Amino acid sequence: MSAGALAEASPLAPDAGSPWSAVGTLVASRAAAAGVTRMGIAIYDAQDRKVFEQMVGDFTPDERVAVASSSKMVSGVVLFDVIRQGLLSLDSTTGQVLGWTGDKAGITLRHLLSFTSGLEPNHPCTSRVTLTLQECVAQIATVPVKAPPGTRFDYGGVHLQVAARMAEVVTNKGWNTLFTQTLATPLGLPSGVTYYTAPTQMLGTTNPLIAGGLRASMNEYAKLLALVFHRGRYAGLEKGTLALFSAQTREPYPSVTVGNSPMQDVGYPYRYGLTAWLECSPVPVLGCPSISSPGAFGWTPWLDRDAGYYAILGMQLGAGDATGGVVSFSVDLEQDLKPLIRTALGN
Repeated sequence: MSAGALAEASPLAPDAGSPWSAVGTLVASRAAAAGVTRMGIAIYDAQDRKVFEQMVGDFTPDERVAVASSSKMVSGVVLFDVIRQGLLSLDSTTGQVLGWTGDKAGITLRHLLSFTSGLEPNHPCTSRVTLTLQECVAQIATVPVKAPPGTRFDYGGVHLQVAARMAEVVTNKGWNTLFTQTLATPLGLPSGVTYYTAPTQMLGTTNPLIAGGLRASMNEYAKLLALVFHRGRYAGLEKGTLALFSAQTREPYPSVTVGNSPMQDVGYPYRYGLTAWLECSPVPVLGCPSISSPGAFGWTPWLDRDAGYYAILGMQLGAGDATGGVVSFSVDLEQDLKPLIRTALGN
């Protein structure tokens, strides 16, 4: 089956003797232990068949929620496609595109997509619904750099806010229009799948939070994740380039000082590629086959090209909704599910 529309494989609810039962048992037991009452998991094989799905509580695969930092991987695809069109390159600089000067002028799109721009990683303007993206990035431009570009990794929302503004300038389109035309409409996603400044409240679209403002359901996000899994070649589409999706799986600046790293905060040594965590340690020269983009509300998409699948842990949790912390809950669960999924797939 070639890459195309997502399809369901039966049965999705496995018998007790099925290798998939271990996946379902782990999800249910971890949710119960952490006090998580609403979530789901969906797993797709390399032929885009939904091979397993399980919901906890009344959460459904069609419930649209704020996916937080799982937005980053999607934003990366939009930017990859602007590059494919020849309007930007990974070496395009803020000086060339935005007119930035001084020690900020040499920041490249590669720096921004790998969170090694040297900019302060967060800025209050990214949460202001009354601004435009242009106005927010103009405020970011006034803040002194934290480090020279390419020398320090700091996870945060500022990098992609600037990258998105570069895309707006060269395409003469607002970010949400660009997202809709590049991904949402071609994939058949409804207008509610869009970026907000405050996604949980569905407020603000003129200054969308590029690193964390997307809302989507599991079934909707699965189409976006399928596109990443297939390196931009899915459902008859060609988004980005194969070289860009290959570059996504490598760390562009391996010798950087690691500053803010949520993965390290929860005990994992993973480094960052282009808008995605590289779930290999160390990262192979040819790139990491497993990448992820977990979010602060627990939503966690990942893919493993070697094992031949992609998956989503869907949920929107608040700060006190998981014993031990939301990110620890979802990322630990993802890590412990990976070997069970490989076994169930026969790998």
